[in-house]
Parts: sequence; C-alpha cells; structure tokens
Amino acid sequence: MIDKIDFAALEAGEAEAFEKLRRGVLETGFLRVANTPISKAEALKVIEAYAAFFKLPAEVKSKVDMARTGSNRGWGASGSEQVDPMANPDYKEVFDCGFELPEGDPLKESGLLVYGANQWPDVPVGFATTVQEYYTQAIELCRALLRYIAEAAGQDAGYFETRFTRPMALLRSNYYPARPAWAGEKDFGIAAHSDYGCLTLLTGDGTAGLEVLGTDGTWHGVEVTPGEFVINFGEMLEMWSGGKVKATLHRVVGTGAERISVPMFFNPNYDTDVSAEGAEPISAGEYLTRRYDETYVHLQAKGA
Repeated sequence: MIDKIDFAALEAGEAEAFEKLRRGVLETGFLRVANTPISKAEALKVIEAYAAFFKLPAEVKSKVDMARTGSNRGWGASGSEQVDPMANPDYKEVFDCGFELPEGDPLKESGLLVYGANQWPDVPVGFATTVQEYYTQAIELCRALLRYIAEAAGQDAGYFETRFTRPMALLRSNYYPARPAWAGEKDFGIAAHSDYGCLTLLTGDGTAGLEVLGTDGTWHGVEVTPGEFVINFGEMLEMWSGGKVKATLHRVVGTGAERISVPMFFNPNYDTDVSAEGAEPISAGEYLTRRYDETYVHLQAKGA
C-alpha cells in the first residue's frame, strides 16, 4: 500500500523514485523514505534522548509542562491532547519544541502560540543540544522533499521556498505506554486523525503501532524503522492544493509494548495564504492556531 523510496535515487532523478513519490502525494497520502542524509545512528541518538526524558519522574518533567503556558512547547502529560472529540484524550506523553525566531524579528515578541519560546529540561544532560541538532537536520530534509512534492502537485520545484523561511515547524516525540487493561473502545494512544499542517516526517524506535486507513477502508500497520522515515501530508496542504494532495487518516491504538515516535510537523510561515485557488484567503497561522486550540486540552479552555 505505501511505497518506499530511496532518497538518493530521488535526488539522482530516477523516474521510478519520483513516480512512487507522486503516488504517495496524490493517491495514498503516505510514503516511506530511506537512505536520507539523516543516518540511523543520528535518529537513534535523538530517540534515546527522548526515552531518557520520558523515564524521569513526573515531578521532574512537570517543570517544563506546556500546560503552564499558553503555547505547545515542552512536556505534555498523558491526556493532554484529544485529537478526536468523540474519543477519550490520547493515552500518551509528548515533548514539543519549535522554530526559534532570531533576535530582532518582529514576530519574536508577538506572543503567537506557533512561535512560542521553547522549554528545555535540565536533565537528561545534553538533551536540548541533541534535540536541536536533529531539529536542524529534519528541517533540511523537509525542505529538500518539498521540492519534489511541489512538482508532484503540479507546481515549480521552488514553489514552497519563500513560504517556509520562518516555518511553523514543530518537532515532537510521542511516548506511548503499553496499552492498559482498562482501555476501552474510546481509548487510543492517539485516535484516528489527519495531521493539521503540510508535511510530516516521522521516525521511531521500530515498535509497531502506527496504522493508516487504506483506500480499501481497512486499517493497515506501517513499519517505522529508526533512520528511515514515514512521510504523510496534512489538512492544510490538502486544502492549499485544491484537494490534489491527500491527507490520510491514521491512528495508534496501542499494544502491550511501549513505543516512541518522533514526528517533525513542517508547516509554512504564519502569514502564508494556504487557501485553494479562488477560495476565501486563510493564513497558515490562523488555521494551525485554530486546530491547536481544538486539540490541546490546556488550550481548549480558551474557547470555553
């Protein structure tokens, strides 16, 4: 169902690699990609850093609890998100960090949630450095992939470049505990949802859990191997492309094993118009902020 692409072959201009990417962009909404500039060792390093953080006592993690802020930066306890209002809050912990605007940028002091200040824990030692190094690598890979995605969607390869100079790029790690015995039909690691933004680049520890809703109407497990990546597309890009690019439902029910995944949600500059041609304009920042307010439990109260 989901094609696997050799990134080096894509870079070399091989037609078969681009055709696989085209199918993922326009038909299935999901891809797998291997042989990228991010090595398995580099992916494992950041996964291990997140694993060490999530093992810390709750009272230590709570020092960087995003619920204390008006943003989504730092640790989110289990139940801090609810992607499906018909299901219970998601049974997972998260750690989020985002794009850091340079000094003097007029948006730096704006208070916009999507450019909020990052929160870094004191332990594990070196955590912030490891995560920031991976963040930089993931952004570079996303930029490269967007050139091919633009072409698959019928645009010039450079279409996205000026629209991602200050990206609302959110790097996350999800920690899914083993599914508890009390879990019922409304309990998920993360309930069925489509991502909100443009491009998601995900790696993980290799533990099974991610499921994608296929065109046949059934759920299919997707392998997430450390150092390889699963790519999928969000609602914003589907809307922006006039429905050409597919945002596909996916979920994690949870198993008897713990699991860590690391997605980069790569989204455009705040003021980018992401409306379809001829539709009422809407900025990427407005759309993303609304979706965050609907999902994060500590932000839902703003609209109550």
